[in-house]
Formats: sequence, C-alpha cells, structure tokens
Amino acid sequence: MSHASMLKARRQHQKTKKLLEGAAKQAKRLAKQALAGTTVKNEKVKKERVKKEKVKTERVKKIKPTKEELGRQDTKKRGAGAGKKGAS
Repeated sequence: MSHASMLKARRQHQKTKKLLEGAAKQAKRLAKQALAGTTVKNEKVKKERVKKEKVKTERVKKIKPTKEELGRQDTKKRGAGAGKKGAS
C-alpha cells in the first residue's frame, strides 16, 4: 500500500466516523427533546443599543522652547556625541 493511498484511506475513515458520530448526536438530541415534550420557546428580548457620545477633546498647542531650553538641548546633544567611539 502506497503512502498516498494510506492517507486517502485515513481521510475516508475520519470522514465516515465524523458523519456517524454527528448522526448519533442528532438522534440523542431528538430523543431527549421527545422525552421532554413540547416546550414553549421563550422570545428573546432585544436590548436597545445606547450610542456613546464622542467627547471632543481640545488639542493642546505645542509651546516653542525658549532660547535657554534650546541651549540646554544643544549642549546635551554635543555631550552625547563626544562620548561615542570614532568621534574626533
């Protein structure tokens, strides 16, 4: 038996097994329903969806840094650059 035909046989077995188990479950379910008798199905009450209102947020404008702060940033950049290898 070749490998392909073996796989094909396995697939067929799985398929038939699945169908048989499904039918058995269905029969069991129907038997259970018949034992219980007719029951009145409760109607589902649909809840109304409440829409959430979007709250508008105000954007904060970016404040330009002062000359003093710009100077500090510049010195930080220069200091970090000097510590690197290969910087001359």
